[in-house]
Parts: sequence; C-alpha cells; structure tokens
Amino acid sequence: MQNNIPSSPTGSQNETSYNPQIIENKASETTEMWSFLVLGGTFLIMAIALLFVYALQHDFSELRMERMNNPWGITFMVVSAALLLFKGGMFIYSLYLYIRYKAIPSVPDDELPTCTVIVPAYNEGKQVYDTLVSLAGSDYPEGKLQLLAIDDGSKDDTWQWMQEAKKALGDKVSIFQQPQNKGKRHALYRGFNLGTGEIFVTVDSDSVVDADTLRNLVSPFITNPNCGAVAGNIRVLNNKQALLPKMLDVSFVLSFEFVRSAESQLNSVLCTPGALAAYRRKAVFACLPQWINQSFMGRPSDIGEDRAMTNMILKQGYHVLFQSNAYAYTNVPEKYKGLYKMFIRWGRSNVRENIAMAKYVFTNFRKDSKVGTRLLFFSQSLEIILSYPFLLIMLGFVIMHPVLFISSTLVSILIYSSFSVLFYAKKYKLSESFWAYSYSILYTFALFWITPYAIATASRSGWLTRDLPNKQIA
Repeated sequence: MQNNIPSSPTGSQNETSYNPQIIENKASETTEMWSFLVLGGTFLIMAIALLFVYALQHDFSELRMERMNNPWGITFMVVSAALLLFKGGMFIYSLYLYIRYKAIPSVPDDELPTCTVIVPAYNEGKQVYDTLVSLAGSDYPEGKLQLLAIDDGSKDDTWQWMQEAKKALGDKVSIFQQPQNKGKRHALYRGFNLGTGEIFVTVDSDSVVDADTLRNLVSPFITNPNCGAVAGNIRVLNNKQALLPKMLDVSFVLSFEFVRSAESQLNSVLCTPGALAAYRRKAVFACLPQWINQSFMGRPSDIGEDRAMTNMILKQGYHVLFQSNAYAYTNVPEKYKGLYKMFIRWGRSNVRENIAMAKYVFTNFRKDSKVGTRLLFFSQSLEIILSYPFLLIMLGFVIMHPVLFISSTLVSILIYSSFSVLFYAKKYKLSESFWAYSYSILYTFALFWITPYAIATASRSGWLTRDLPNKQIA
C-alpha cells in the first residue's frame, strides 16, 4: 500500500536531504531502548514493593486492627468487601461469557448487504489517504460498497490528501467538504444522509482495516435480524513509534477482545467505537434527529457520538454485538498530554450516556432478556459514582501511610494486571504483554484523576485533541 502513496499532495520530497526510512529506523532504535528501560524499571519497582510488603507485615496488621476498632473503619471494610465480591463475581461471569463467545463468520458475497462506509476527517493530513486506500482495497463486492469521505473544515492539508485519494481511486470514493468545522457528529450526519447502503459503517480517518474487515463486520446483520449495531476490534497502529501506544495496545486487547466479547454475549455492547462500527440503516434513521440535536445541560453534544448512537440503538430494543474478526488499526496519542485529553473526552461521554441510559434501562425496552444490560449498566455506574469516595480515601491513605499505600498498591497492580498479561500473551506475544504492568502503574499514579475530573466537567464540550498547531493524535 505504501508504494501507491504520493510523498506529498504537491510534489516529491528531496531525497538528498530527507530519508524517512533512516529517521524511522533511528526512532525505532530509540523506542526500543526506552522500552527496555521502562519494562526493566517496572519489574524493579514491583519487586521492591513486594519486599516492602513483606517487611511491613506488622504495620499492615496494626492498620487492620486500627480499622476494626473504628466504626468508620469497619464500615469501610464491609463496603470494600461487598464491592470486591461484586466485581469479582462480574469478572467470573465475564470470563464465562468470553469463553462462550464466537465471532460470526463472513456470509457469502450474494448475502452481503449494500454498505456505505463514512470517513469523517479533521486535521488528519496524509493519514486520511492511507485510510481511504485501505478501505477501497476491501474484499467486498464492488457494486455493494459505497465509500464517502467528508472533510470537516480542516485547517491543514487533509482536503488535498482526499483529492489525491480521489485521483488514485476514482469512482471507488466520493469526497465532500464541509464549509466550516462543525464537529465529527455533523460530518457523520451528512454521510448518513448521503449514504444509500442498508448498513452504515463509520471509520475514523486515522485508521486502516484488513481486507476482510468490512465483510466480517456486517455479517451479523444478516445472521441476526435483530442486530442494530456491531463494534469492530480495535488495535493500535502506531505501537512501534512510542511507549504509550505499546501500553495502549495491550489495554485495547483486553477492552475489546475480553470485555466486548462478554458484552456481546449479552447482546449489549455499550459502545461501538468510532474507529470501526456498523449500524443498521433503519436503526440509525429512527434516532438520527435526536442524535444530531442531542444536548447535555443545555449545551449541544459534540463529543461521544459513538457511545450516544450505541445507547439510542440499544434503547430501541436492538442487539449490539462485537466482531473480534473485524480489525481496524488506529493511531493513539504518543504523549501524556494527548492521552489524558483523550481519556477526559471518553470520561465525559461515559458520564453523559450513563445518565441517558438510566432513563430507559429499567423499563421494558427490549422483548428478550434485559438482565445482562442492567448488570453492565450497574457495574459501569458504580465505578463512576464511587470515584470521588475512593479518591478521598486514597489521598487520606497517602497522607497517613505513604509507604504502605505505595507498596500495597504496586502489589495489587502486580496481581490484578497479571490477567491482562496472560490474556494478551495467549492471543499475541508474551514479550509485548508485560506492557500491561507499566500501563496499570501509569494509570494508577498519573491518570487516577480522570474520572473525577470528567464528572466535574461533564457539561464541557470540545474534542481537545485535533487542534493545530500542537496536534495530538487520538
């Protein structure tokens, strides 16, 4: 695919002054060196933590006795035990559902539905070209596939790269330009209204797909007439470029291939990702006016369009499924600032959509079983509701017993994250799986504030990660 991509929209690069392969190799060597240091440091830190926990057993016993002699301490221990029991039960239940999960194989060409793929783009640059070439190369009957690309008023050269894609792909792609930046939701809205397919597929402009991704993604709509939406399987595209993408790749595998597999068994995947998702046309148009005009606390919603669409389709009584055999590879932030901005956006969306879900999840919104959907809602809501109490408890623990807190937390991470390590290692590479430990340490000590902050600022709008010139990929 790379051989077909022009070096720039306006001309070729000067090869005597710029060699991207040399730069890429040097960057890879630097990344590998830092990878070794970070992973080595991770295991050293956790080994020291184990030694501290062993050496401080007496202090832990005294702290436990102190809590047992305090009414508030007893209450905390009882509540903690109840929550641990619930989360442990949910994990075992999810493991059972995951074991039962099987992706639906692709249906034959003559059974595949007509499909409109919509690619919204804003300040994406050259990557949008790669995305469109990737989609145009899909193993999908040509007469059944419509590919639409919509530039949402980009301030960079995104529109030029779309024009290059049009020249290269011809009638395989149609390109459109919004007169001004109105947000991803409005770009998708235009695509929905232009599209002619029975199934809509949305793909982020920083993603590429496998040749069989589209046919695998839409097949559940044929085998299950009550399927309203399907989530694709997201992996990290730039996981060789920096340390954070390496960590996120392991996290994504657990989030999609374990969590969404379990949710799919309950016909209730809570979020179809913007990077790759499919929707039944009928289900989309049944909620499209509400979706495009959605607001929160009097302000128009310009984030969380994927979670909102999923929520509205679930509310209609449709099943929402996951296809582990439909892969998309997407770019993620390579720096801390881009990462926390992405998580803030996701956190705000979760707060908003859990409130929206609370309004229907305990009604008779679906003919078949609703228990699983309600369990998933309760589990996610519990994490949001308890974020402030646990933050206060954590800060109190840090102030009163800093060494005990750090050592016990690190040992807990070692135990908790080992499942992620084993899960990833079984499906992919053992050497890459250890990033689960590093990611958990990073999240616990550097991103713990995300959910409380997202709750406090849930009414704020803004994509946060697409502005120029300090562009962060998300």
